[in-house]
Amino acid sequence: MRRRRTIRRAGVVLTVLGLSMAMAKTAFAAHVPLTQVSQDPYTNTDSYHQAELEPDTYSFGSTVVGVSQVGRFSNGGANNIGWATTTDNGATWTHGFLPGTTVYATPPGTWARISDPSVAYDAKHDVWMIVGLAIDNSVTGKAVLVNRSTDGGLTWQNPVTVSQGGGSSFYDKEWITCDNVASSPFYGNCYVEWDDAGLGNVLKMSRSTNGGTTWQLSSNPGSAVIGGQPVTQPNGRVVVPISDAFSNNVESFVSNDGGATYTGPTVVASISAHGAPGIRDGSGLVSAEVDGAGKVFVAWNDCRFRSGCSGDDIVYSTSTNGTTWSAVTRIPITGTSSTVEAFLPGMGVDHSTSGATAHLGVTFYFLPNASCSVSTCKINGGFISSTNGGSTWGSPVKLFGPIVETALPNAGGYFLGDYISTSFGSNGKAYPVVAFATGSSCQLGQITSCHEFLVAPTNGLAATGGTRPSTTERGRTSTATGAIRSRTAF
Repeated sequence: MRRRRTIRRAGVVLTVLGLSMAMAKTAFAAHVPLTQVSQDPYTNTDSYHQAELEPDTYSFGSTVVGVSQVGRFSNGGANNIGWATTTDNGATWTHGFLPGTTVYATPPGTWARISDPSVAYDAKHDVWMIVGLAIDNSVTGKAVLVNRSTDGGLTWQNPVTVSQGGGSSFYDKEWITCDNVASSPFYGNCYVEWDDAGLGNVLKMSRSTNGGTTWQLSSNPGSAVIGGQPVTQPNGRVVVPISDAFSNNVESFVSNDGGATYTGPTVVASISAHGAPGIRDGSGLVSAEVDGAGKVFVAWNDCRFRSGCSGDDIVYSTSTNGTTWSAVTRIPITGTSSTVEAFLPGMGVDHSTSGATAHLGVTFYFLPNASCSVSTCKINGGFISSTNGGSTWGSPVKLFGPIVETALPNAGGYFLGDYISTSFGSNGKAYPVVAFATGSSCQLGQITSCHEFLVAPTNGLAATGGTRPSTTERGRTSTATGAIRSRTAF
């Protein structure tokens, strides 16, 4: 029987105590109440438990669905993909784990592991979809799967295979989006992106026109990439912000024919990252969203505004067509002389807003001191918002923390995930679902040693805006150097 449990606010709100944290030129507002929305139930001793991480979210109306890896292995993938759904803007949550995916699922699937979850909603066909990267016994990414829900994200069907690779294929980092604008010529199309590391990190795209029951491969440029997040515009155009395979540049690809073919890449900007010490922090990967009028926002962590690349800020670029991009803009979480390291941004946009009145919300993790070590680093969760399309921002809010690094699974670095996400409910509030951890020593094979689980802000997070101005870079050019990654990112 599929695990399901409805979690209500009364009794599971995590009251996190503490005063505002004084930081260089920035005071974070006090912690907010959090609701635990899911927890890892698995007990096999060859992966970390309790461990839930790398969440994505999507919202439509008052429904928000969050998905994550559950039971992380040290060398890639997880036992299963978990889901947490609210249909009432966060008042109550139901959670469970996908069926038919891995040998750990109920009912079991055929795959050894699964990774890189992403979620979307297809309004035309009234179907929620969760995609995952299926991993075989040799720890090779071999297929992209999609589980469908036709009852509002409360129960899920066995998976459909989007694509399965041949002998030399090594799939990685897939993502899904759907066209939910009724006036779009491609309303109801859904699009999945991934890369094939076995063929040189080559871009792959697939599309469905029937609610995810069947999929067709697209024609793409033979570009080496990783970590794309496709979005759709009201005119039906698909824009795919993505990193090149070196993680030196943010790029974009565009389709104007409903995902049949793509053109690109267009260079959005170079990437210069300091990185969070000891943490697998998602540096070099992007977070993308779109406002109600089709303006695309793509964010990443970057040190270009800090002297000597002493720490990362969250930065972003925007486009109205996917081929012409704005100068890089710095979100004013801290001052440029701050010691803070901000990383793993989840860019969110309220789709009912646009242009100069667009409501933006960015969830992120941060370290008070970018020069800390594994034994001294303290990880915190934060949120910042704008109500004027990013011209100015409100004061940052501290969601939780501190987390010590050794409280996290060690999977290519202490691991929160390669991405997080922010989605707005129909009440105009943001509902990120993010990984939080307590304890001090997460050990492989010791089932009760880890306490990494998913939380959401109990009452949502209002986009308050404020007077903190953004900073826009001038006169910088992009260059691509380095070598293709020697490992994949699942």
